Order: sequence, then C-alpha cells, then structure tokens
Amino acid sequence: MLSLNLTSTRCRVVSTRPAVPLARHLYSQAHTNQNSRVAVLYQALEPPVVNGVRKPKKPGGYQDSGADIAWTLRNAGTNVVTPAAKPDPGSHEGWCFPDTEDGILEAVDKGVTHFWANTILFADHPLQTSIRLNRSEKDIRVVGQPPRFVQVYDDKNLVNEILRASKNLKLPKAALVGNLSALREAVAPKGPLSFPIVGKPVRGRGSHGVAVCQTPEALERHAGDLLEESLSIILEEYLSGQEGTVTVMPPSRERPDYWAMPVVVRYNHVNGIAPYNGNVAVTANSRTVTDEEAAQDSTFETVAEQCVQVARLLRCTAPIRIDIRRFKDASEFALFDVNMKPNMTGPGRPGREDQASLTAIAANGLGWDYAMLLRHILDSARTLYELRRIELPNDIFP
Repeated sequence: MLSLNLTSTRCRVVSTRPAVPLARHLYSQAHTNQNSRVAVLYQALEPPVVNGVRKPKKPGGYQDSGADIAWTLRNAGTNVVTPAAKPDPGSHEGWCFPDTEDGILEAVDKGVTHFWANTILFADHPLQTSIRLNRSEKDIRVVGQPPRFVQVYDDKNLVNEILRASKNLKLPKAALVGNLSALREAVAPKGPLSFPIVGKPVRGRGSHGVAVCQTPEALERHAGDLLEESLSIILEEYLSGQEGTVTVMPPSRERPDYWAMPVVVRYNHVNGIAPYNGNVAVTANSRTVTDEEAAQDSTFETVAEQCVQVARLLRCTAPIRIDIRRFKDASEFALFDVNMKPNMTGPGRPGREDQASLTAIAANGLGWDYAMLLRHILDSARTLYELRRIELPNDIFP
C-alpha cells in the first residue's frame, strides 16, 4: 500500500479482461449527438505547488492544440462554442476558453454540453471545486481525467511505485533523491544505478529537465540544476534500446473497456532523448509499427497489454500515453513515463497541415484521420458529476 497526502498495428488493437463494474459506470450513456455543444479549455491557471514542486506551465497554455481540436471538430460538423464569434483559423486565439472559473462559466452560459479539458487539472481546479458549477454537473460532460487524480499521478515517482507494485509490469531501476549526498548513495558502487543515468523532475512536462548523464560530474551538475527547482528528483536507469509510445483509450459507448492503439516507435534521438515536439515535429521521428513487425515480434503486443493494465489500474477516464523503451537492442520493453494528458495537436488549420501528435500518428495506423480520432475521444466524455466523485483505487490508496 502507498500513503498519500492530497493537499501496434492497424489490425492488432489490444484489450485485456475488463474491470466491468467501473467501466460500465464511467461510460454509462456517454455519447455525442447533433445537439452537443463543445467548448475547449486552455491552461490559464498556474499549476499549484505540490510537495514543494510546481509542474511547469506550458507556454501559451496549449492554445495551439486547443485551436486544432476546436477547428477540426467544427469543420467535421460538431457544434463548437468559442469565446470569439468568428475566430481566425490561422491563429490560436479566440478558439478556447480559459480554464478559470469565469472562463468555464462563460462557456456554460453559452450552452455548452461538453468541455474538452485541454489543460493541466489539479485537485483545486474550478472543474472540481466551483460551487457555481454544481447545478450543471450532471448535464455537462468532460474530456479529461478526474482533477484529483491528475494532481496525484503527475508525481512520476509515485506512479512508478504504483506500477512496480504490480508484478506484471516492467520498469527501469530508479531512485528518488533530494540532495547530492543521496545521489551518491544511489549510484554504483554504493547504489543500484550505473552510468549512463537519466536525471529528470518528479513533476515534469514533456522532455523539460530530462537529460542522459554519462559521468558522475555531469550527473551532479544536472541534478544540482534540477534541485534548484524541486525538493527531489528522479534518477533512472538509461534504457538504450528502441523507444516507442502507446496511447490507451478509455471506455466509451462503442468500446466498454480500455484498449491500446497501435504502438508508435521513435527514432532520431538527440543525446539519447527524444526531442521536445516543439523543436522537432513528431512526424520527423515517429511512425506506427507495421503489421509485419508486430507479427514477428511479440514484445509489441506484450507491452501494449501492459499499458492497458496501467490505464485500468489508475482508473483513467481519458486517453493516456505511456512512453516505452527496450532495455537494450532486441530486449523486452520497459514503461518509463505515464502521460496523463497526451498532446493532441493535429493537422487542418492553415499553416499547420504538417502538424501531428504521437496519438494522431497512432490513429493513422487504425485508418483514422484527426477528426475521427477527436470524435472517438469526445464519445468517451464523462459527466462532471462522475469526474468529481470518482475515488482513487482503494487497493492502492487505503
């Protein structure tokens, strides 16, 4: 038990045995129709400090991908509500509402039935706490994770502890350290970690603060920088093999269990790390696994099944994306990062025809375009009433 302080291929889609009662409750009668009115939220609020650590705010607050979502849904026939009467498709402004209480209520006053929470949620987020939303919580659906869950699961070390408690999941060796003395105790010959070693934040965003360190001197320099921002950091075994990522979809009316989209493999790393997609487009270094590759290598299906297990274990209510990498060439995969809010950038708006996200690339492996991906995700939206009341798994958090 853990204690907690709450201040693939086109044809090989993986699903494992369902935890039926939860799945049925979560997606009960969740559907979209011609009367749906969708509003996209962007990150206007600063994430809170949790255990001395603040997750970095995304520059622009995800307005670029939010505009992609809103424009594409509207272009595909969905009734999308926007703060601007006629937002410019060439700009990210005017498409999304801020995730402040006033911004959310402005959208409610305009008659929205669905919120797409393209933002970072947390326990005290207005979607969770606003009394003024109480009257609408059973009528409004949300694409997003339960806000209280996100605050917990954004702690990467905590999530890793949860996953390590399951005997069926493979993870790299790791250590949580709060100073350079503890760092030296975690590294060979005293500790379990040998070089190269990855140093990364406990509450990070994308590749922010992630570096592969080849020597003790490099590791101590990098750790010193990270410890100026955080009370503790994660040291992790470097996985040298093939990297990939798996998007797991939540239960929906059409599919009442969690399931994995095709595995996407990644290449063209920079200093051992996949570069931030704001610097290098994922279309330049990522592709779906082919049918032939999956048929010849069962590790792709095995790791996809593990990722489905993770989504069910964490009781996710929206897509998650799990980064994976082989321990070494031709070995099995390990899970090394669980992303509760995958990037949902996609093509369509003027000047963004070449944009994509890792989840959109996976969707292409199913024969879906970006609009179809968004419609499937929208179909899995839960009522705000449900998201506010879902409890953390009591077998993990007694």
